[in-house]
Amino acid sequence: MATSIVPETPLNDGRSIPQLGFGMWQTRPEEVTLSVTTALDAGYRHIDTAWGYHNESELGEVVRESGFARRELFITTKLWNSEHGYDKALAAFDTSLDLLGMDYVDLYLIHWPLPMFDKYVETWKALVRLREEGRAKSIGVSNFNAEHIERIIGETGVAPAVNQVELHPDFAQKPLREFHKKHGIATEAWSPLGGTWSPANGVPVLKNPLVAEVAKRHGKTPAQVIIRWHLQNGIIVIPKSVTPERIRENFNVFDFALTPADLADLDTLDTGERLGPDPLKLDLLHI
Repeated sequence: MATSIVPETPLNDGRSIPQLGFGMWQTRPEEVTLSVTTALDAGYRHIDTAWGYHNESELGEVVRESGFARRELFITTKLWNSEHGYDKALAAFDTSLDLLGMDYVDLYLIHWPLPMFDKYVETWKALVRLREEGRAKSIGVSNFNAEHIERIIGETGVAPAVNQVELHPDFAQKPLREFHKKHGIATEAWSPLGGTWSPANGVPVLKNPLVAEVAKRHGKTPAQVIIRWHLQNGIIVIPKSVTPERIRENFNVFDFALTPADLADLDTLDTGERLGPDPLKLDLLHI
């Protein structure tokens, strides 16, 4: 991996992942070239996509034209909900590799557990095979609760390297993070800035006065403070934007540190309220 100012988070399979990455959810195909090129120029080396984002092909093209060697970049993609099951998961992975135009991905995730269909264990077994073949260097899950992870570990003996979940100061997921720590699983946050949704207190975290006050103390933006909160809590964080200024802003978080008092203040924002879909209830094959 090329030298970078981004710290590496160790994974339980002996590899590591850049702690700050660039998310591609809701990035339209025509937005990929500018956004990803800007991210790479800013210093990001970890790019997170998914088959369900419908931009794998465009990402692969940007990577090939970027001038970076493949080994210098960390690429994540995810298995879509309609492809659960051992054979379907293997075929879906091949499709993603073809779209990306790559021989391997650094991290492959099951996007949602869909417990009502009860196929996530056999799907996980397919990912274990992909890791054994070396085509997925690391494997993990997304939106899994503790009971889902306990089951796949119990039935396969293989713990995920990563669980990517909704996580931000309004929904800090402390019990799940503690569970991850006990099993050596890295926690990764999607929607790390809380989006524009309003939690129980009615104020999106990016517009919360307390966050604004912390940002003012450090001469930073609320988004930078929230990303720094993730980093200092040991969370892998993948902010998303298609605006060049914000892409660069979200990376410019390594020249300051939150104090223990700052972190304690931000921890008071946790409402315990999920803003996105509940993994126990989401049963849609297409969202």
